[in-house]
Amino acid sequence: MGTQKDLPTVLLIDDDMVSREVMATMLTMGGFTTHTAESGSDSLAMLDDGACTPGVILMDTQMPGLSGSALVRELRVRTKAPLYAISASNAPTDILEGTDGFLMKPFGPEELQGALEKRNKGPERSPLTEAPVINTATLGQLRSVMPESGVREIFAAVTTDLEKRLTLIETAIARGDSAEVKRLGHAIKGGCSMAGAMQAARVGQLLESRGDDLEYSRSLLAHLRAASENLKRILEAELSPKE
Repeated sequence: MGTQKDLPTVLLIDDDMVSREVMATMLTMGGFTTHTAESGSDSLAMLDDGACTPGVILMDTQMPGLSGSALVRELRVRTKAPLYAISASNAPTDILEGTDGFLMKPFGPEELQGALEKRNKGPERSPLTEAPVINTATLGQLRSVMPESGVREIFAAVTTDLEKRLTLIETAIARGDSAEVKRLGHAIKGGCSMAGAMQAARVGQLLESRGDDLEYSRSLLAHLRAASENLKRILEAELSPKE
C-alpha cells in the first residue's frame, strides 16, 4: 500500500448500514479518506454541495430509490471520478458496462488499490482487434463442400450457442466457479475455431487461460457479446439468402 497522500478520497454509497460501516472502517484503516452516503440521493447532495470531492466512488448495485444505471448517469454528470460497482453477487450487465470496474463484497483496501492500479495502467487492448470476425480461408473451405444455406446454418448455430454459453459463464462467475469458466472458454475456443469465428474463438481462449481471474473473465463478457454481434452482422450482410 502507498502512503495516505497517494490514495484517493473514496465516496462509498451503500444503503446497508453494517456493510457501509465495515467497508468504511477497513478503507480508512487502509489509508483511504472515506466519506459515506446511505442512498443515491444522499451521494448526489454531497457532490452538489461540495461536502465531498471523491477520487473514486464505490456504489452498491442494488439500493432503494435512486440506484442502478440511473444513479450512474447522475454521478457521471457531477464527477469524473472512477466509478466502481460493488455487490455481494453478480452485477447486472448494464451496471458493468456503465461503470469502470466491479468489486465483489467483501473486499478490502488492497483489492481497491489493485483495481485502481490496474485502471491507471490503461485498458488492455481489446481481444477483438487481434482476430478477424471470420477466417476467410475457413469460410471458403465451407463454401466449397456445402451449399450457402448450409454455411448459414453453421454460423447461425454458432451465434445461438454463444448466447447460451454467455449466460452459463455469467452464472459461473456469479458463483465463483473458475473451473466452469475455463471449461466453457475451452468449448467456445474449440467450436468457434472449427467454424472460423475467430474473434469469438480468441475470447474463448482468454476465458480458458485466465478463467481463474474472475474479474478479468467478467470483463471479457462484453467482448464475447461484441464478437457474437459482429458475427450476426456478417451473417446478415454476407451470408443472407440472395433474392
